[in-house]
Amino acid sequence: MAWYSQNGRDLPWRKTRDPYAILVSEVMLQQTQVERVIPRWRAWLERWPTVEALAAASPADAIVEWQGLGYNRRAVSLHRAASIVADRGWPDDLVELPGVGPYTAAALGNFAFGRDVLPVDTNVSRVQERTGEGFDGSCAQALFDLGATVCLARIPRCDSCPLEKRCPSRGQRFEPLRKQSAFEGSFRQRRAVALRAVAAGEQPTDGDALVSLARDGLVVLSEGAATLPA
Repeated sequence: MAWYSQNGRDLPWRKTRDPYAILVSEVMLQQTQVERVIPRWRAWLERWPTVEALAAASPADAIVEWQGLGYNRRAVSLHRAASIVADRGWPDDLVELPGVGPYTAAALGNFAFGRDVLPVDTNVSRVQERTGEGFDGSCAQALFDLGATVCLARIPRCDSCPLEKRCPSRGQRFEPLRKQSAFEGSFRQRRAVALRAVAAGEQPTDGDALVSLARDGLVVLSEGAATLPA
């Protein structure tokens, strides 16, 4: 924690306890790098500053605003979650919300509702496995940053680590993790191209991509035409 007080990243969602703002950040961060998320998170909250404001928007608006962040199903899930919260309030069991799994529920519970629960992402898991230590919820943000900037996946910067002297993995090197398949030329890219076309009012000809998008609730297919959900 002393290390974090001097080295923690200055991230805007760390300055709020608003559960809606934190949910938006966590959903955006699920598959997107921090640097890309920061301006998009700010733009999203400027457009829809409250959960009620997002719930009043259409799924189509949310999908269009999400463009460029990837994995567009997250926009639909976030809109559905906002609609539920606006109607019923925040559930005690946060995994009841669409798109919220155990990790996101733990992060939201900790950062918004003050619960002593540790959200374990890849970075936190790596630090725990290498050190053999257990941590409580108060260490979450410090562990995020330690894993992201010091305890790196392949070549950790042990000389800069506050846990170096008691870490049994000190000085080790690790095999690279399996990389995600390339986006260029993939079916994911075809889906993205098709969704951008529909959002622009065009009719793409990639039928397989459109069927996949419709299955995820990102487009509506009717009489041979594709539109965004109203």
